[in-house]
This record gives sequence, C-alpha cells and structure tokens, in this order.
Amino acid sequence: MKKLLLSAIAVMAMGLSLSAQEEKEMKTGWSFGVLPTATYSVDNGFQAGAFGDIYYYGDGKTYPDPLHKISWEGSYFTHSHRMRLYLAYDSKYLIPNMRVNASVTYMTDPLYSLWGFNGAAAAQNYDVWGNREVTIPESALNPAQLTNVNYYGMSRNMLRILANFQGRITDNLNWAAGVNFWNWKLGDMKDNGVKVDDETRFYNTNSTLYRFLVNNNVITDAEKDGGTALELNAGLVYDTRDMEAAPNKGIWAEAYLNGNVLNNAYLKACAYFRQYISIPLDIIPAGRPVFAYRLAWQQTIAGETPFYMIQNNPLLVQRNMISEGFGSSNTIRGLRENRILAEGMAWVNAELRVKLVKFDLLNQYFYIAVNPFFDAGIITKPYKADALAKIAAPDGKVYDPAFNALTGDTTAIYDPTKVNALVYSGGAGLKIAMNQNFIVSADFAKCFTEGMDAGLWIGIGINYQF
Repeated sequence: MKKLLLSAIAVMAMGLSLSAQEEKEMKTGWSFGVLPTATYSVDNGFQAGAFGDIYYYGDGKTYPDPLHKISWEGSYFTHSHRMRLYLAYDSKYLIPNMRVNASVTYMTDPLYSLWGFNGAAAAQNYDVWGNREVTIPESALNPAQLTNVNYYGMSRNMLRILANFQGRITDNLNWAAGVNFWNWKLGDMKDNGVKVDDETRFYNTNSTLYRFLVNNNVITDAEKDGGTALELNAGLVYDTRDMEAAPNKGIWAEAYLNGNVLNNAYLKACAYFRQYISIPLDIIPAGRPVFAYRLAWQQTIAGETPFYMIQNNPLLVQRNMISEGFGSSNTIRGLRENRILAEGMAWVNAELRVKLVKFDLLNQYFYIAVNPFFDAGIITKPYKADALAKIAAPDGKVYDPAFNALTGDTTAIYDPTKVNALVYSGGAGLKIAMNQNFIVSADFAKCFTEGMDAGLWIGIGINYQF
C-alpha cells in the first residue's frame, strides 16, 4: 500500500543535500517524472503499472510552469480488475495567447461499484459488497452451483476524448471553451470467477442494485446499456496564481456551462472559487505555509443527466486522469469512489500546505510537504427522485427483496429523508514534489457522516486536489 511513497523516498535519500536558502532554481530543456503505480485503494485494490509526466521548459524563462506537459498512465487494479490507459497534453504556449488541454482515456471496469443515488439516502452495507465468503444458490434446480455476493456490482467500459481551450481577454481573465466526447458500455458484472474445491464460483448478477434499478425502470432501457455523449462547454476563467501545480498565492475561479448535445440532452452550471494565501511565517526554511480553500458548485439546470454520465465532474483543466464523482480523491475525501451520485452538489475543501524540507538531488529540485485538510458537501438537487418515489413503500422508502434476503433484515436501500445530510470528513496528506510540478500525493481521510464511512480512506496519486 505504501510502496510508491517508500520507493520515492528511498530514491531521494541517495545523495540529498539540504538547502535553506531562497529558491533560485531554474530548469531548462526536458524533465521526466516516472513512477510505478504501486498504490492501493479500498475500492479497487492494488494498482500495478506506471505513470508519469514529461515537461519541456525551453530556456527556463517560464519556470516553474513548463512550456509543454505530457502526462500518461497504463495500469491495472487487482480487486476491481480495472484497466486504465491515459495520454494527455497541456500547454499555454503551443498557440500564442491560448491554452490547450487535450487527452484520451480508455478504461474498463468489469467489477465497478454502484452504491446508489443521492449519498446518505442510499444504504451502504459492506457485508454484501464483493464478498467471496458469502454464497447463495444460483437456482433451486441446481443448488450445488453457488455464487458469491456483490450487491453493488456492475460493469462499464469508457472511452473519453476531450479538448479544452482558453484564450486571453485581459491579463488575468480568459474565455474558455471545449468539447468532450464520451462512449460508455454498461451491464452486469463481468466476473472471471474463483476456484473453490475444484468448483468455479461467480458473482450473482441477478441480486444486484444495478439489476434492481433496471428492472424497476429507475435506470431506463435507453441508458442501462450505456450511450454516447458529446459535451460542449463555455465560460470564463479568472487566474492570478503565481504558479499552477502548487500555488503560493492567488485566486483561481471558473464559471461555465457544460451540456450534452446528443441523445439525453442536458445542461449543467459549474462554478469554482479557489484561493491560495501565503502565511507570513518564516520559521520553516523550506518556505511559508499556504492556506488553500475551494468553494464549488455543480448542478444540472436543464434536462436530466443519463445514468452513464451522472458520475462525471466536468472540468476545464484535468489535474487527474479521472474527473468523476463526489467522493474519492477529486471532491470529498474519505468516501467510496462515486459514493454520491446527484444532479447537484455544493462542497468546500480547506487545507494547510506546509513544506517541511527541500533539497537537491541528481540536478533535480525536491520538497516534502504535509497538508491537513477538511472537506464538506451537500446535495443541492437529487437524482432520479421521482422514479424512486414511484417504487417506494408506504413509508416513502425503497426496499429490495434481494438485498433483504442477503442481509437477513428489512433495511431500506433508499431513504429520501437523508438526501440533504451534510457530508464531511477530515484527514491529512503527504506530498513529495520534483521541480515544483511532478507531485506524488498520499491522502488519508475519515468520513464522519453516518452511513457514509469508508474506514480509513487512502488515496495515492499525483498533484494536489485543487
């Protein structure tokens, strides 16, 4: 679980020389950052593969911002069997006075987890999630054929191609526009099974939340197998940051519309305000601490988002490979991946970024930092509320007989009274940065909202969250 961080620290420890003076470094030419994806998450298990960034600084006049940046990843996850391939390009200098951000992503999720809609309103029971210890008869006619339990399981394949552009209006104000193409294929789990006493056991695809929602037309025939979306976005960006990867000061604000123009058309409004405040404490030689916060809101204002797109978190600039959901590393840390699926969400992130030490190694510049943080959010518009109300019991809650048979009780799988529950979490992170741009990140968080707890949540990847 900690292999990535341990290996990075071990490499840095070789020949490091501590430096207490003001940063005056400059990088020129090419710089490469490559690491194995030896990470772990509770959602997907161990990750095997590699990822990295390639930077070109030219004569160094733009440092710490590069002239061109190329990011890539190829990886596989042992628990969910997810496979990811990713290639991205980002530059403010390819076209004069214009920023170009483009990427191609392909991902397979044979054992993707669907936790339900509207956060705390959806029941969360780990006893029936990916549990190879629990088995149920496949049929009464053949009780010897046993299947494992994964109530929250389904499958999905995704292809995403995006290109976003920003152009200058004034010194700190830009227009923004882009196009994102998506293709999704959804269905029941694709399980390779496991051998138990010379018998192969598979997850049961009939006793799942996905199948229950499909059978009751909450997930409609038009969206249950996936679909295609062509999203267009347009808006404004205000940016006064002194640098992008880890700002010491400045404001980064965005306001834009994002809409699908193909089948199942919809329109979303998105607004983000981020501020970075340098704290005038010079007791740490590595640099002043920075208080950073983000206020964010995203909501569908026209149409209804199809099921295969509801987890998408539209962004003008991709800081991480996946821009999904509410929960996990992109929005509210301490939650399961895509734990909150809603048409509208408002949230806040606040953290203190403290550089502990900086040093030079192999003609590269490094620093190590910590970032204690607090995250919170609330649903501003629920998803599929009317469809769920149609299949509710007289008490207003939704029950699934298959779920009750698996758990041995009569717990509702959906309780609309919990839709507006405040979701909040806290934790701390560790960052190891090379040349102020290639930042290896490990965050540890705990959610404090009842029914949303993911235990000690661990997120290991690259970059600060915002």
